[in-house]
Amino acid sequence: MKESVLEVNNLKMHFPVRGGVMMRKIGAVKAVDDVSLFVKEGETLGLVGESGCGKSTLGKAIVRLYKPTAGSVIMNGVDITHLSAGGVRPYRTDFQMMFQDPAESLNSRFSVRRIVREPLDIQRIGTMVERNMKVDELLEKVGLPADAADRYPTDFSGGQRQRIGIARAIALNPKLLVLDEPVSALDVSVQSQVLNLLVELQKELNMAYLFIAHDLAVVKHISDRVAVMYLGKIVELADSETIYKNPKHAYTKALLSAIPETDPDTKKKRVRLEGEVPSPINPPAGSAFGHRINHPKYDETVGLAMPLVEIEPGHWVMADPCSLSEEDYRQAASKA
Repeated sequence: MKESVLEVNNLKMHFPVRGGVMMRKIGAVKAVDDVSLFVKEGETLGLVGESGCGKSTLGKAIVRLYKPTAGSVIMNGVDITHLSAGGVRPYRTDFQMMFQDPAESLNSRFSVRRIVREPLDIQRIGTMVERNMKVDELLEKVGLPADAADRYPTDFSGGQRQRIGIARAIALNPKLLVLDEPVSALDVSVQSQVLNLLVELQKELNMAYLFIAHDLAVVKHISDRVAVMYLGKIVELADSETIYKNPKHAYTKALLSAIPETDPDTKKKRVRLEGEVPSPINPPAGSAFGHRINHPKYDETVGLAMPLVEIEPGHWVMADPCSLSEEDYRQAASKA
């Protein structure tokens, strides 16, 4: 049985809001609010949701670019949540992050060789000659020509820059790669090439992926399991086939209905969400999704515990009466 390379337990990432003459704390942006999940070795967990739901913040908190407000992040059995920056460094060989914009994530003043070699330099792995040889191997592995090492990021297209980012991310042979919208800034034809490269590298290196995206069609292509996030919380989590064929949460159904059909003759009922996403600074006291759609049962959810429960093996959903059918809610509430 495969072991978990990542365990996230009740993670919270709240950013203080300050105001007044003395800039005292007057509130908090609850970007991530009590999230729990795990990723096993060699698997891909897709994390989806609208912009602003907290996906990227969760990814950055996991790799300790942010220090979590509460909860725990356990990487390969080691709790890295409260370690100092220096304390985390030895464990960074096990996890890396790849960012959305390849133009912004690569230093344009550095050569490609220096960019890809940087993780090896920081961790002091091998001699300089060995590091440069490793860079050449990595560039070949991601499909870039040998002369790319001595050029600069501005000399390359968006897809090629993302390949440079991939080469840097896998330089330390990590067990977990957090991919933050890795193809959203690329043309559709280039997206497929980069996705296929990620799939090949995962098989070769046995890496686990936390794949963050807002495009469920892309997530379906690459993920083993899918977690759906709304306003800082996981509202549904299941294997990819179950999420796409038998979604339970109303928000998941709305996201799936927005996936374009390739066949123009196929008629699909679109679920249109009304209302605005509530503010993470002042979230609703009850169901966040019910508040958004002005659900008649919203008042019943004020103060109601709505945990994530396993309604069937491997299929977790938030016990929210505003977001589930009556039958599904009864089943979820009985296990809450």
